[in-house]
Amino acid sequence: MKRVKLIVAYDGTAYCGWQVQPNGPTIEGELNAALTILTGENIQVIGASRTDAGVHGLCNVAVFDTESPIPGEKFSYALNQRLPEDIRVRDSEEVAPDFHPRHQASRKTYAYRILNAEFPDPTKRLYTHFTYHKMDVSQMQKAAEYFVGEHDFKSFCSPAATVESTVRTIYKCQVSKEGELITIEVQGNGFLYNMVRIMAGTLMEVGCGRMLPEQIPDILKQKDRNAAGPTAPAKGLCLVKYEYI
Repeated sequence: MKRVKLIVAYDGTAYCGWQVQPNGPTIEGELNAALTILTGENIQVIGASRTDAGVHGLCNVAVFDTESPIPGEKFSYALNQRLPEDIRVRDSEEVAPDFHPRHQASRKTYAYRILNAEFPDPTKRLYTHFTYHKMDVSQMQKAAEYFVGEHDFKSFCSPAATVESTVRTIYKCQVSKEGELITIEVQGNGFLYNMVRIMAGTLMEVGCGRMLPEQIPDILKQKDRNAAGPTAPAKGLCLVKYEYI
């Protein structure tokens, strides 16, 4: 028996998220099906980040155990012939039998992209959130700086989440603009359910002038989901980097 690690990229548009669910197709489900056919075994992958429905990923990590003679580094080639074209394995390798993608110290980086223009761009509709409201990026950046550090992010977590602790550490939160594209980049040691999308929705409220940057510390202190801004749409979010440290 050996354990194989996969680096998985996907367009989440057509999927009900990463984790297997009864209500529709998922990234995990497609990987399980392709691996089961390939190996002849009942394979169930373990994913590092359970991204929501409609969220994209460039580098999610998954592992599985197999007795297949296929070398670890060859699984990427074999799987890409069997997966839908909106899911691709970018790399594969054999790892230690006790390697678990969620139990290792890591840093995840998400990017939330906003198309801030007068009219939508059809070619970007699946990967950005469009708004015609003028955004003040300098104010958004001021607000973003308050997220850096260790905080209780209960105000930025969906009430549906069931977790032991809502404390997380954010290493970086930056807002930048290039042309009509605004990017919110957030790096942390872990994220709560809908956390980045609620952070993005709150920063957009600041950008539109409906909130002040200085309100962020108070929102964190309240530990109340109703105190923060709306949950930004899923399609603007992408997992862009996953590092084990």
